[in-house]
Amino acid sequence: MAAGVLMTKPFMAAAAAALVSLLVMLRCLPSVVATTVSFNYSSFSNASKNITLQGSAALAGAEWIELTKGKGNNLSSGGTMGRMVYTPPVQLWDAATGEVASFTTRFSFNITPKNKSNKGDGMTFFLVSYPSRMPYMGYGGALGLTSQTFDNATAGDREEEEDDSEGDPIVEIEMGTGPRRFPYHILVNATKSFAAEEKLGQGGFGAVYRGNLRELGLDVAIKRFAKDSSKQGRKEYKSEIKVISRLRHRNLVQLIGWCHGRDELLLVYELVPNRSLDVHLHGNGTFLTWPMRINIVLGLGNALLYLHEEWEQCVVHRDIKPSNIMLDESFNAKLGDFGLARLIDHNVGVQTMTHPSGTPGYLDPECVITGKASAESDVYSFGVVLLEVACGRRPMSLLDNQNNSLFRLVEWVWDLYGQGVVLKAADERLNNDYDATSMECVMAVGLWCAHPDRYARPSIRAAMTVLQSNGPLPVLPSKMPVPIYAPPMASSEGQLSSSTGMSSSSLTITSITPR
Repeated sequence: MAAGVLMTKPFMAAAAAALVSLLVMLRCLPSVVATTVSFNYSSFSNASKNITLQGSAALAGAEWIELTKGKGNNLSSGGTMGRMVYTPPVQLWDAATGEVASFTTRFSFNITPKNKSNKGDGMTFFLVSYPSRMPYMGYGGALGLTSQTFDNATAGDREEEEDDSEGDPIVEIEMGTGPRRFPYHILVNATKSFAAEEKLGQGGFGAVYRGNLRELGLDVAIKRFAKDSSKQGRKEYKSEIKVISRLRHRNLVQLIGWCHGRDELLLVYELVPNRSLDVHLHGNGTFLTWPMRINIVLGLGNALLYLHEEWEQCVVHRDIKPSNIMLDESFNAKLGDFGLARLIDHNVGVQTMTHPSGTPGYLDPECVITGKASAESDVYSFGVVLLEVACGRRPMSLLDNQNNSLFRLVEWVWDLYGQGVVLKAADERLNNDYDATSMECVMAVGLWCAHPDRYARPSIRAAMTVLQSNGPLPVLPSKMPVPIYAPPMASSEGQLSSSTGMSSSSLTITSITPR
Protein backbone atom coordinates (compact mmCIF):
# COMPACT_ATOMS: atom_id res chain seq x y z
CA MET A 1 0.00 0.00 0.00
CA ALA A 2 1.16 3.53 -0.72
CA ALA A 3 -0.47 6.80 0.25
CA GLY A 4 -0.40 9.88 -1.88
CA VAL A 5 -1.67 13.30 -2.76
CA LEU A 6 -2.72 14.12 -6.31
CA MET A 7 -3.72 17.39 -7.97
CA THR A 8 -4.77 17.95 -11.56
CA LYS A 9 -5.48 20.56 -14.20
CA PRO A 10 -4.40 24.14 -13.38
CA PHE A 11 -3.70 23.52 -9.71
CA MET A 12 -0.33 24.32 -8.14
CA ALA A 13 0.28 23.09 -4.63
CA ALA A 14 2.41 25.43 -2.60
CA ALA A 15 2.97 24.48 1.02
CA ALA A 16 4.98 27.01 2.98
CA ALA A 17 4.76 24.88 6.06
CA ALA A 18 3.23 21.63 4.84
CA LEU A 19 2.41 19.06 7.45
CA VAL A 20 1.32 15.64 6.25
CA SER A 21 0.81 12.79 8.64
CA LEU A 22 -0.47 9.25 8.18
CA LEU A 23 -1.56 6.89 10.90
CA VAL A 24 -1.94 3.25 9.88
CA MET A 25 -3.04 0.61 12.35
CA LEU A 26 -2.09 -2.73 10.85
CA ARG A 27 -3.07 -6.22 11.93
CA CYS A 28 -2.04 -8.97 9.54
CA LEU A 29 -2.49 -11.91 11.90
CA PRO A 30 -4.32 -12.30 15.23
CA SER A 31 -0.95 -12.89 16.91
CA VAL A 32 0.60 -9.71 15.51
CA VAL A 33 0.28 -6.54 17.57
CA ALA A 34 -1.13 -3.53 15.75
CA THR A 35 1.63 -1.19 14.63
CA THR A 36 1.74 2.48 13.76
CA VAL A 37 3.40 4.05 10.74
CA SER A 38 3.65 7.84 10.79
CA PHE A 39 5.60 10.59 9.05
CA ASN A 40 5.84 14.36 9.44
CA TYR A 41 7.46 16.77 6.96
CA SER A 42 7.87 20.48 7.66
CA SER A 43 9.78 20.85 4.39
CA PHE A 44 10.59 18.68 1.37
CA SER A 45 14.30 19.24 0.98
CA ASN A 46 15.22 15.87 2.49
CA ALA A 47 12.06 13.95 1.56
CA SER A 48 13.31 12.25 -1.57
CA LYS A 49 14.07 8.92 0.07
CA ASN A 50 10.47 8.36 1.21
CA ILE A 51 8.47 10.49 -1.20
CA THR A 52 8.23 9.76 -4.92
CA LEU A 53 7.10 12.38 -7.42
CA GLN A 54 5.17 11.10 -10.43
CA GLY A 55 3.77 12.63 -13.59
CA SER A 56 4.41 16.36 -13.83
CA ALA A 57 5.08 16.76 -10.09
CA ALA A 58 8.40 18.45 -9.27
CA LEU A 59 10.26 19.79 -6.25
CA ALA A 60 10.13 23.59 -6.64
CA GLY A 61 12.21 24.54 -3.61
CA ALA A 62 12.75 23.30 -0.10
CA GLU A 63 9.30 24.26 1.10
CA TRP A 64 6.89 23.40 -1.70
CA ILE A 65 6.08 20.88 -4.42
CA GLU A 66 4.42 21.72 -7.70
CA LEU A 67 2.10 18.90 -8.74
CA THR A 68 0.98 20.28 -12.13
CA LYS A 69 2.79 22.34 -14.72
CA GLY A 70 2.65 26.15 -14.59
CA LYS A 71 5.38 28.61 -13.75
CA GLY A 72 5.25 32.12 -12.37
CA ASN A 73 2.01 33.84 -13.35
CA ASN A 74 1.33 31.30 -16.08
CA LEU A 75 -0.85 28.91 -14.11
CA SER A 76 -2.35 26.98 -17.01
CA SER A 77 -1.48 23.30 -16.61
CA GLY A 78 -3.00 22.05 -19.85
CA GLY A 79 -4.72 19.18 -18.03
CA THR A 80 -1.47 17.78 -16.63
CA MET A 81 -1.39 15.68 -13.47
CA GLY A 82 1.07 14.87 -10.79
CA ARG A 83 1.41 12.71 -7.70
CA MET A 84 3.32 12.97 -4.48
CA VAL A 85 3.45 9.46 -3.05
CA TYR A 86 4.68 8.19 0.30
CA THR A 87 6.42 5.14 -1.07
CA PRO A 88 7.48 2.70 1.71
CA PRO A 89 5.06 -0.24 1.37
CA VAL A 90 2.71 -1.17 4.22
CA GLN A 91 1.50 -4.77 4.39
CA LEU A 92 -2.26 -5.18 4.32
CA TRP A 93 -2.46 -8.86 3.39
CA ASP A 94 -0.63 -11.97 4.54
CA ALA A 95 0.14 -14.40 1.70
CA ALA A 96 0.58 -17.42 3.97
CA THR A 97 -2.77 -17.16 5.74
CA GLY A 98 -4.85 -14.97 3.47
CA GLU A 99 -5.63 -12.69 6.42
CA VAL A 100 -6.48 -9.08 5.55
CA ALA A 101 -5.44 -6.30 7.90
CA SER A 102 -7.86 -3.84 9.45
CA PHE A 103 -6.53 -0.31 9.51
CA THR A 104 -7.43 3.33 10.03
CA THR A 105 -5.80 6.46 8.61
CA ARG A 106 -5.70 10.10 9.65
CA PHE A 107 -4.27 12.96 7.58
CA SER A 108 -3.43 16.48 8.73
CA PHE A 109 -2.14 19.10 6.30
CA ASN A 110 -1.86 22.82 5.64
CA ILE A 111 -1.67 24.32 2.15
CA THR A 112 -0.75 27.91 1.37
CA PRO A 113 -1.30 28.89 -2.28
CA LYS A 114 1.58 30.65 -3.99
CA ASN A 115 -0.94 32.99 -5.56
CA LYS A 116 -4.00 33.49 -3.39
CA SER A 117 -6.12 34.41 -6.41
CA ASN A 118 -5.45 30.99 -7.89
CA LYS A 119 -8.08 28.48 -6.84
CA GLY A 120 -7.41 24.82 -7.52
CA ASP A 121 -10.07 22.37 -8.60
CA GLY A 122 -8.79 18.91 -7.75
CA MET A 123 -7.10 17.12 -4.87
CA THR A 124 -7.46 13.72 -3.27
CA PHE A 125 -5.77 11.29 -0.91
CA PHE A 126 -5.61 7.67 -2.04
CA LEU A 127 -4.32 4.20 -1.25
CA VAL A 128 -2.83 2.14 -4.07
CA SER A 129 -0.99 -1.12 -4.58
CA TYR A 130 2.81 -1.06 -4.35
CA PRO A 131 4.53 0.22 -6.39
CA SER A 132 2.21 3.06 -7.40
CA ARG A 133 1.88 3.96 -11.08
CA MET A 134 0.10 6.76 -12.89
CA PRO A 135 -2.86 5.48 -14.95
CA TYR A 136 -2.49 5.01 -18.66
CA MET A 137 -4.02 7.97 -20.54
CA GLY A 138 -5.35 9.51 -17.35
CA TYR A 139 -6.99 12.90 -17.48
CA GLY A 140 -7.66 15.82 -15.18
CA GLY A 141 -11.43 15.44 -14.97
CA ALA A 142 -11.01 12.15 -13.14
CA LEU A 143 -8.24 13.50 -10.86
CA GLY A 144 -5.75 11.32 -12.68
CA LEU A 145 -7.01 8.24 -10.85
CA THR A 146 -8.69 6.55 -13.81
CA SER A 147 -8.02 6.06 -17.50
CA GLN A 148 -10.13 7.41 -20.31
CA THR A 149 -9.02 4.56 -22.62
CA PHE A 150 -12.03 2.36 -21.95
CA ASP A 151 -14.53 5.16 -22.55
CA ASN A 152 -12.83 6.10 -25.82
CA ALA A 153 -12.66 2.47 -26.97
CA THR A 154 -16.37 1.85 -26.42
CA ALA A 155 -17.56 5.21 -27.72
CA GLY A 156 -17.37 3.99 -31.31
CA ASP A 157 -18.32 0.66 -32.93
CA ARG A 158 -18.53 -2.33 -30.12
CA GLU A 159 -16.71 -4.26 -33.20
CA GLU A 160 -13.51 -2.03 -33.01
CA GLU A 161 -10.40 -3.27 -31.23
CA GLU A 162 -10.18 -2.06 -27.63
CA ASP A 163 -7.09 -1.28 -25.59
CA ASP A 164 -6.25 -3.88 -22.96
CA SER A 165 -3.27 -2.23 -21.29
CA GLU A 166 -2.72 -3.28 -17.68
CA GLY A 167 -4.11 -0.81 -15.18
CA ASP A 168 -6.97 0.21 -17.49
CA PRO A 169 -9.96 0.34 -15.10
CA ILE A 170 -13.54 -0.09 -16.18
CA VAL A 171 -14.74 3.31 -15.04
CA GLU A 172 -18.47 2.61 -15.22
CA ILE A 173 -18.09 -0.35 -12.88
CA GLU A 174 -15.65 1.09 -10.38
CA MET A 175 -17.75 4.23 -9.93
CA GLY A 176 -20.93 2.25 -9.30
CA THR A 177 -22.16 -0.49 -7.01
CA GLY A 178 -21.62 -3.34 -9.44
CA PRO A 179 -18.93 -6.01 -9.63
CA ARG A 180 -15.67 -5.37 -7.79
CA ARG A 181 -12.10 -5.69 -8.95
CA PHE A 182 -10.28 -8.55 -7.21
CA PRO A 183 -6.52 -8.74 -6.66
CA TYR A 184 -4.96 -11.51 -8.72
CA HIS A 185 -3.57 -13.37 -5.70
CA ILE A 186 -7.04 -13.61 -4.13
CA LEU A 187 -8.33 -15.53 -7.15
CA VAL A 188 -5.22 -17.71 -7.29
CA ASN A 189 -5.78 -18.74 -3.68
CA ALA A 190 -9.51 -19.21 -4.24
CA THR A 191 -8.85 -21.80 -6.98
CA LYS A 192 -5.85 -23.46 -5.30
CA SER A 193 -3.63 -21.97 -8.01
CA PHE A 194 -6.11 -23.01 -10.72
CA ALA A 195 -5.79 -26.65 -9.77
CA ALA A 196 -6.98 -29.25 -12.27
CA GLU A 197 -9.46 -30.70 -9.76
CA GLU A 198 -11.15 -27.29 -9.51
CA LYS A 199 -11.72 -27.00 -13.25
CA LEU A 200 -15.40 -26.94 -14.16
CA GLY A 201 -15.17 -26.66 -17.93
CA GLN A 202 -13.37 -25.34 -20.98
CA GLY A 203 -14.69 -22.74 -23.41
CA GLY A 204 -13.47 -21.30 -26.66
CA PHE A 205 -11.36 -18.59 -25.03
CA GLY A 206 -10.69 -19.87 -21.53
CA ALA A 207 -11.39 -22.32 -18.73
CA VAL A 208 -13.79 -22.04 -15.78
CA TYR A 209 -12.70 -22.97 -12.24
CA ARG A 210 -14.50 -23.47 -8.96
CA GLY A 211 -13.28 -21.12 -6.24
CA ASN A 212 -13.98 -20.05 -2.69
CA LEU A 213 -13.61 -16.44 -1.61
CA ARG A 214 -12.95 -16.81 2.10
CA GLU A 215 -13.28 -13.12 2.82
CA LEU A 216 -16.84 -13.17 1.44
CA GLY A 217 -17.69 -16.72 2.48
CA LEU A 218 -18.78 -17.35 -1.08
CA ASP A 219 -18.31 -20.14 -3.62
CA VAL A 220 -17.73 -18.78 -7.11
CA ALA A 221 -16.97 -19.78 -10.69
CA ILE A 222 -13.92 -18.04 -12.15
CA LYS A 223 -13.58 -17.72 -15.92
CA ARG A 224 -9.92 -17.45 -16.93
CA PHE A 225 -8.84 -15.86 -20.21
CA ALA A 226 -5.24 -15.75 -21.38
CA LYS A 227 -4.43 -12.23 -22.51
CA ASP A 228 -2.39 -13.46 -25.46
CA SER A 229 -4.96 -16.06 -26.52
CA SER A 230 -6.57 -13.93 -29.24
CA LYS A 231 -7.98 -10.52 -29.97
CA GLN A 232 -11.43 -12.06 -30.00
CA GLY A 233 -10.90 -13.44 -26.50
CA ARG A 234 -9.99 -9.99 -25.18
CA LYS A 235 -12.99 -8.51 -26.92
CA GLU A 236 -15.27 -11.10 -25.30
CA TYR A 237 -13.81 -10.29 -21.90
CA LYS A 238 -14.52 -6.58 -22.30
CA SER A 239 -17.99 -7.22 -23.72
CA GLU A 240 -18.88 -9.55 -20.88
CA ILE A 241 -17.89 -6.98 -18.25
CA LYS A 242 -19.60 -4.08 -19.98
CA VAL A 243 -22.89 -5.85 -20.62
CA ILE A 244 -23.58 -8.26 -17.78
CA SER A 245 -22.30 -5.98 -15.00
CA ARG A 246 -25.25 -3.67 -15.62
CA LEU A 247 -27.94 -6.35 -15.76
CA ARG A 248 -29.98 -7.63 -12.81
CA HIS A 249 -32.43 -10.51 -13.25
CA ARG A 250 -33.13 -13.73 -11.39
CA ASN A 251 -32.63 -15.74 -14.59
CA LEU A 252 -29.18 -14.30 -15.40
CA VAL A 253 -25.89 -15.48 -13.94
CA GLN A 254 -24.58 -12.74 -11.65
CA LEU A 255 -21.14 -11.25 -12.31
CA ILE A 256 -19.44 -10.70 -8.93
CA GLY A 257 -16.07 -9.33 -10.00
CA TRP A 258 -13.17 -9.20 -12.41
CA CYS A 259 -9.40 -8.97 -12.49
CA HIS A 260 -6.53 -7.89 -14.75
CA GLY A 261 -3.31 -9.43 -13.58
CA ARG A 262 -0.19 -11.35 -14.60
CA ASP A 263 -1.12 -11.11 -18.28
CA GLU A 264 -4.45 -12.76 -17.58
CA LEU A 265 -8.08 -11.68 -17.63
CA LEU A 266 -10.43 -13.16 -15.04
CA LEU A 267 -14.20 -12.94 -14.48
CA VAL A 268 -15.81 -14.01 -11.19
CA TYR A 269 -19.40 -15.31 -11.25
CA GLU A 270 -21.80 -16.70 -8.72
CA LEU A 271 -21.40 -20.47 -8.63
CA VAL A 272 -24.51 -22.11 -10.08
CA PRO A 273 -24.39 -25.56 -8.45
CA ASN A 274 -26.18 -27.76 -10.97
CA ARG A 275 -23.89 -26.89 -13.88
CA SER A 276 -25.26 -26.39 -17.40
CA LEU A 277 -28.40 -27.66 -19.10
CA ASP A 278 -26.19 -29.44 -21.63
CA VAL A 279 -24.82 -31.76 -18.93
CA HIS A 280 -28.30 -32.96 -17.97
CA LEU A 281 -29.73 -33.26 -21.48
CA HIS A 282 -26.77 -35.07 -23.05
CA GLY A 283 -24.30 -35.95 -20.31
CA ASN A 284 -24.19 -37.72 -16.99
CA GLY A 285 -26.31 -35.21 -15.08
CA THR A 286 -29.70 -35.50 -13.41
CA PHE A 287 -32.58 -36.78 -15.50
CA LEU A 288 -34.88 -33.85 -16.22
CA THR A 289 -38.59 -34.55 -15.88
CA TRP A 290 -41.07 -32.73 -18.06
CA PRO A 291 -42.10 -30.23 -15.29
CA MET A 292 -38.40 -29.47 -14.76
CA ARG A 293 -37.93 -28.87 -18.49
CA ILE A 294 -40.96 -26.57 -18.69
CA ASN A 295 -39.60 -24.55 -15.78
CA ILE A 296 -36.22 -24.26 -17.50
CA VAL A 297 -37.60 -23.00 -20.83
CA LEU A 298 -39.85 -20.49 -19.07
CA GLY A 299 -36.88 -19.21 -17.05
CA LEU A 300 -34.81 -18.84 -20.21
CA GLY A 301 -37.68 -17.04 -21.93
CA ASN A 302 -38.03 -14.62 -19.01
CA ALA A 303 -34.31 -13.85 -19.22
CA LEU A 304 -34.59 -13.06 -22.94
CA LEU A 305 -37.72 -10.95 -22.38
CA TYR A 306 -35.74 -8.84 -19.92
CA LEU A 307 -32.77 -8.55 -22.29
CA HIS A 308 -34.78 -7.75 -25.41
CA GLU A 309 -37.59 -5.53 -24.12
CA GLU A 310 -37.40 -4.65 -20.45
CA TRP A 311 -33.89 -3.17 -20.10
CA GLU A 312 -32.85 0.32 -21.25
CA GLN A 313 -31.29 -1.11 -24.42
CA CYS A 314 -31.93 -4.30 -26.35
CA VAL A 315 -29.26 -6.83 -25.37
CA VAL A 316 -28.65 -9.39 -28.11
CA HIS A 317 -26.94 -12.40 -26.52
CA ARG A 318 -25.85 -14.09 -29.80
CA ASP A 319 -24.86 -17.44 -28.22
CA ILE A 320 -27.93 -19.01 -26.65
CA LYS A 321 -27.38 -22.74 -26.21
CA PRO A 322 -27.67 -25.34 -23.40
CA SER A 323 -24.02 -25.07 -22.37
CA ASN A 324 -24.62 -21.36 -21.58
CA ILE A 325 -27.79 -22.05 -19.59
CA MET A 326 -26.85 -22.76 -15.97
CA LEU A 327 -29.11 -24.45 -13.42
CA ASP A 328 -29.28 -23.43 -9.76
CA GLU A 329 -29.98 -25.65 -6.76
CA SER A 330 -33.70 -25.79 -7.70
CA PHE A 331 -32.95 -26.32 -11.41
CA ASN A 332 -34.03 -22.81 -12.32
CA ALA A 333 -32.41 -21.51 -15.49
CA LYS A 334 -29.77 -18.76 -15.43
CA LEU A 335 -28.42 -17.52 -18.75
CA GLY A 336 -24.70 -16.78 -18.76
CA ASP A 337 -21.66 -16.12 -21.02
CA PHE A 338 -22.21 -12.65 -22.49
CA GLY A 339 -18.92 -12.63 -24.37
CA LEU A 340 -20.64 -12.21 -27.76
CA ALA A 341 -23.46 -9.95 -26.52
CA ARG A 342 -24.15 -6.60 -28.16
CA LEU A 343 -26.23 -3.60 -27.11
CA ILE A 344 -28.67 -2.29 -29.72
CA ASP A 345 -30.93 0.73 -29.30
CA HIS A 346 -34.58 -0.23 -29.25
CA ASN A 347 -35.37 2.02 -32.22
CA VAL A 348 -32.59 0.48 -34.34
CA GLY A 349 -33.35 -3.20 -34.05
CA VAL A 350 -30.58 -4.62 -36.25
CA GLN A 351 -26.80 -4.31 -36.15
CA THR A 352 -24.48 -5.49 -38.90
CA MET A 353 -21.37 -7.26 -37.62
CA THR A 354 -18.04 -7.57 -39.38
CA HIS A 355 -18.36 -11.32 -39.15
CA PRO A 356 -21.02 -13.70 -37.76
CA SER A 357 -20.47 -15.20 -34.33
CA GLY A 358 -22.27 -18.00 -32.55
CA THR A 359 -22.51 -21.77 -32.47
CA PRO A 360 -23.48 -23.89 -35.50
CA GLY A 361 -26.91 -25.41 -35.07
CA TYR A 362 -28.09 -22.54 -32.87
CA LEU A 363 -27.01 -19.69 -35.15
CA ASP A 364 -29.68 -18.03 -37.25
CA PRO A 365 -28.94 -19.02 -40.90
CA GLU A 366 -29.52 -15.43 -42.00
CA CYS A 367 -26.73 -14.24 -39.67
CA VAL A 368 -24.24 -16.50 -41.43
CA ILE A 369 -24.98 -14.90 -44.81
CA THR A 370 -25.89 -11.29 -44.00
CA GLY A 371 -23.89 -10.77 -40.81
CA LYS A 372 -26.91 -9.21 -39.10
CA ALA A 373 -27.54 -9.58 -35.37
CA SER A 374 -30.94 -8.80 -33.90
CA ALA A 375 -33.42 -9.86 -31.26
CA GLU A 376 -34.91 -12.13 -33.93
CA SER A 377 -31.63 -14.04 -34.22
CA ASP A 378 -31.76 -14.69 -30.46
CA VAL A 379 -35.36 -15.86 -30.88
CA TYR A 380 -34.14 -18.38 -33.48
CA SER A 381 -31.63 -19.82 -31.01
CA PHE A 382 -34.34 -19.91 -28.32
CA GLY A 383 -36.54 -21.93 -30.68
CA VAL A 384 -33.77 -24.47 -31.29
CA VAL A 385 -33.25 -24.84 -27.51
CA LEU A 386 -37.00 -25.41 -27.04
CA LEU A 387 -36.89 -28.27 -29.55
CA GLU A 388 -33.73 -29.68 -27.98
CA VAL A 389 -35.31 -29.69 -24.51
CA ALA A 390 -38.49 -31.34 -25.80
CA CYS A 391 -36.79 -33.91 -28.03
CA GLY A 392 -33.60 -34.59 -26.07
CA ARG A 393 -31.55 -34.39 -29.27
CA ARG A 394 -28.80 -32.00 -30.36
CA PRO A 395 -29.62 -29.58 -33.21
CA MET A 396 -27.14 -31.26 -35.56
CA SER A 397 -25.48 -34.68 -35.53
CA LEU A 398 -24.15 -37.31 -37.91
CA LEU A 399 -26.54 -40.16 -38.64
CA ASP A 400 -25.20 -43.65 -38.19
CA ASN A 401 -25.60 -44.82 -41.77
CA GLN A 402 -23.48 -45.53 -44.79
CA ASN A 403 -23.70 -41.97 -46.09
CA ASN A 404 -22.92 -40.32 -42.75
CA SER A 405 -25.67 -37.83 -43.55
CA LEU A 406 -26.42 -34.91 -41.25
CA PHE A 407 -29.39 -34.90 -38.90
CA ARG A 408 -31.01 -31.48 -38.50
CA LEU A 409 -33.40 -31.19 -35.58
CA VAL A 410 -35.51 -28.30 -36.87
CA GLU A 411 -36.11 -29.99 -40.25
CA TRP A 412 -36.94 -33.33 -38.57
CA VAL A 413 -39.48 -31.87 -36.15
CA TRP A 414 -41.02 -29.69 -38.87
CA ASP A 415 -41.51 -32.76 -41.08
CA LEU A 416 -43.32 -34.60 -38.26
CA TYR A 417 -45.39 -31.47 -37.58
CA GLY A 418 -46.45 -31.38 -41.23
CA GLN A 419 -47.54 -35.03 -40.96
CA GLY A 420 -49.62 -34.23 -37.87
CA VAL A 421 -47.54 -36.51 -35.62
CA VAL A 422 -45.22 -34.00 -33.91
CA LEU A 423 -45.42 -35.83 -30.55
CA LYS A 424 -43.32 -38.61 -32.14
CA ALA A 425 -40.39 -36.24 -31.70
CA ALA A 426 -40.74 -36.19 -27.90
CA ASP A 427 -37.74 -37.43 -25.91
CA GLU A 428 -38.13 -41.23 -25.60
CA ARG A 429 -36.44 -41.11 -22.18
CA LEU A 430 -39.55 -39.38 -20.83
CA ASN A 431 -41.41 -42.66 -21.48
CA ASN A 432 -44.59 -40.71 -22.39
CA ASP A 433 -44.60 -39.16 -18.89
CA TYR A 434 -45.52 -35.65 -20.00
CA ASP A 435 -48.53 -33.46 -20.64
CA ALA A 436 -49.31 -33.80 -24.34
CA THR A 437 -50.78 -30.29 -24.62
CA SER A 438 -47.72 -28.57 -23.18
CA MET A 439 -45.36 -30.81 -25.19
CA GLU A 440 -47.12 -29.89 -28.43
CA CYS A 441 -47.05 -26.23 -27.38
CA VAL A 442 -43.30 -26.22 -26.74
CA MET A 443 -42.62 -27.89 -30.10
CA ALA A 444 -44.92 -25.57 -32.05
CA VAL A 445 -43.43 -22.45 -30.43
CA GLY A 446 -39.95 -23.88 -31.03
CA LEU A 447 -40.66 -24.20 -34.75
CA TRP A 448 -42.28 -20.77 -34.81
CA CYS A 449 -39.21 -19.18 -33.25
CA ALA A 450 -36.85 -21.14 -35.55
CA HIS A 451 -38.72 -20.07 -38.69
CA PRO A 452 -36.15 -19.47 -41.47
CA ASP A 453 -37.70 -16.06 -42.20
CA ARG A 454 -36.95 -13.74 -39.26
CA TYR A 455 -39.95 -11.56 -40.20
CA ALA A 456 -42.22 -14.56 -39.57
CA ARG A 457 -40.82 -15.23 -36.10
CA PRO A 458 -42.57 -14.01 -32.96
CA SER A 459 -41.10 -11.56 -30.51
CA ILE A 460 -39.93 -13.19 -27.31
CA ARG A 461 -42.96 -11.65 -25.58
CA ALA A 462 -45.36 -13.25 -28.07
CA ALA A 463 -43.62 -16.61 -27.73
CA MET A 464 -43.77 -16.44 -23.92
CA THR A 465 -47.47 -15.55 -24.01
CA VAL A 466 -48.19 -18.80 -25.86
CA LEU A 467 -45.86 -20.91 -23.69
CA GLN A 468 -47.32 -19.62 -20.43
CA SER A 469 -50.91 -20.21 -21.54
CA ASN A 470 -50.42 -23.41 -23.58
CA GLY A 471 -52.04 -21.74 -26.58
CA PRO A 472 -53.52 -20.72 -28.91
CA LEU A 473 -50.84 -22.33 -31.04
CA PRO A 474 -49.34 -20.67 -34.12
CA VAL A 475 -50.31 -21.91 -37.59
CA LEU A 476 -47.22 -23.01 -39.49
CA PRO A 477 -46.82 -24.27 -43.07
CA SER A 478 -46.69 -28.05 -43.40
CA LYS A 479 -43.38 -27.76 -45.23
CA MET A 480 -40.43 -25.92 -43.76
CA PRO A 481 -39.94 -22.68 -45.79
CA VAL A 482 -36.63 -22.23 -47.56
CA PRO A 483 -35.90 -18.50 -47.94
CA ILE A 484 -33.01 -17.13 -49.98
CA TYR A 485 -30.88 -14.58 -48.18
CA ALA A 486 -29.00 -11.95 -50.14
CA PRO A 487 -25.48 -11.33 -48.84
CA PRO A 488 -24.69 -7.79 -47.62
CA MET A 489 -23.64 -5.31 -50.30
CA ALA A 490 -20.31 -3.49 -49.94
CA SER A 491 -20.58 0.29 -50.17
CA SER A 492 -17.95 2.56 -51.70
CA GLU A 493 -16.46 3.04 -48.23
CA GLY A 494 -16.10 -0.69 -47.79
CA GLN A 495 -18.82 -0.90 -45.13
CA LEU A 496 -21.58 -3.48 -45.17
CA SER A 497 -24.98 -2.19 -46.21
CA SER A 498 -28.09 -3.09 -44.25
CA SER A 499 -30.30 -4.17 -47.17
CA THR A 500 -31.23 -7.78 -47.72
CA GLY A 501 -33.48 -9.47 -50.25
CA MET A 502 -35.47 -12.66 -49.73
CA SER A 503 -37.44 -14.76 -52.19
CA SER A 504 -38.72 -18.31 -52.33
CA SER A 505 -41.55 -20.05 -54.06
CA SER A 506 -42.29 -21.97 -50.88
CA LEU A 507 -42.18 -18.89 -48.57
CA THR A 508 -45.83 -17.99 -48.92
CA ILE A 509 -46.68 -16.47 -45.51
CA THR A 510 -45.46 -13.15 -44.14
CA SER A 511 -47.07 -13.34 -40.72
CA ILE A 512 -48.26 -15.96 -38.26
CA THR A 513 -51.81 -15.91 -37.00
CA PRO A 514 -53.17 -17.97 -34.06
CA ARG A 515 -55.46 -20.81 -34.79
